[in-house]
Amino acid sequence: MNPDGGPAADISLREHAPARSVPLDAATGRALAASGVLKSAVPDPYRDGHWLLRAGSLVGAVRIPGTGRALTVRIAPKTPVRRLFFLLGFSLDPAKAWRQGRDGTVDAGVYEDVVPALAHAVERQIDAALRQGVLQGYRRTEESALVVRGRIREAEQIRRHFGRTPPVEVVYDAYTADIPENRILRAAAETLLRLTGVPGPVRRRLAHQRVRLVDAEPLVRGHELPAWSPSRLNARYQPALRLAEALLAGSTPEHRPGELRLDGFLFDMNSLFEDFVTGALREAVREHGLSARLQDRHHLDTARLVRLRPDLVVYDADGRTPVAVVDAKYKTEAGGAHPNEDLYQMLAYCTALGLDEGHLVYAAGRADCRVHEVRGTAGPGGRGIRLYQHALEMDAEPAALLTVFRTLATRVAGVNGRLGS
Repeated sequence: MNPDGGPAADISLREHAPARSVPLDAATGRALAASGVLKSAVPDPYRDGHWLLRAGSLVGAVRIPGTGRALTVRIAPKTPVRRLFFLLGFSLDPAKAWRQGRDGTVDAGVYEDVVPALAHAVERQIDAALRQGVLQGYRRTEESALVVRGRIREAEQIRRHFGRTPPVEVVYDAYTADIPENRILRAAAETLLRLTGVPGPVRRRLAHQRVRLVDAEPLVRGHELPAWSPSRLNARYQPALRLAEALLAGSTPEHRPGELRLDGFLFDMNSLFEDFVTGALREAVREHGLSARLQDRHHLDTARLVRLRPDLVVYDADGRTPVAVVDAKYKTEAGGAHPNEDLYQMLAYCTALGLDEGHLVYAAGRADCRVHEVRGTAGPGGRGIRLYQHALEMDAEPAALLTVFRTLATRVAGVNGRLGS
């Protein structure tokens, strides 16, 4: 049984897999269709009471409390879970992940499903953060008190209690555990505890961490996360906070289509892959004295009306001269080739930036790098613009994945004249 009183039910889908027909009531089906969780959710024209559900690039789990049963939709990634968490580690801390060059920035344990792995990772990070005790800090507090503490709020005292004391309106800095860092960690633990599929041992440890953080006020659902700033004092909290914020940023606590609330978390594989590619390549080119900018803004036309935003533009040491442009594509080959539209887009980038080569990095495809030399674009050297299509094998070990970016960075530096031809 589930907390809503009906038998729990799970629907398991796979990222970008063909649509699956599942039995759903109309309200739940409409809720899923309106939520944006799935690529498509439509009534099955051949089976009454069934809906055709197809997942897109979002992976994770969402729970839908209904009147009859609680439905959990789980979306498994095409990429092995251990690689998903490797990508996640890069998005959270690219410099550290690059230095390590291996799994371990986010510990997914032995679990092969997203929910158990993430629950384990979050709990382990929270435990590490709290190992030296719960962090405390100063928080501005305003209240009515029977004794004077801190400074009297004169305007409020006169407005509320003119001619009467006590109480006294005071303001002071309280040294407390109710600070943004602890509130975020508590919210992450509670988000995971609301989900089914969290293994019993992990659930018990998460409940224990919530008890340790009991002095932190729970977050108000739907509100923005409280702000915190990295400092020497919260250094031990920072890995846990980054992971907790990634979880909470992907959570869906306030979707209410059709009077149903979706509760859970989702990761966008498009974003994770893009963050991985750009983060890894940015660290790789730094080893050659180059710099890189993410989502760098440019224009295709002289009137500056057509905007371009490549995923990554690599610059020379002066920070002004572009030497390479890179775009990440979380796509697989269709019919033995990637879409031609990607090549057109890269050609526009190269033209606007005055570059004679551009690089597309895909999540899967042929092992060898494809090179396309564009007709009619030959420069003084007689060579036309070249567009490179690289493919990563996401099943490969992390060190092998990062070697691709080291090789690409070496090529970029070589084209720039640093390493010779």
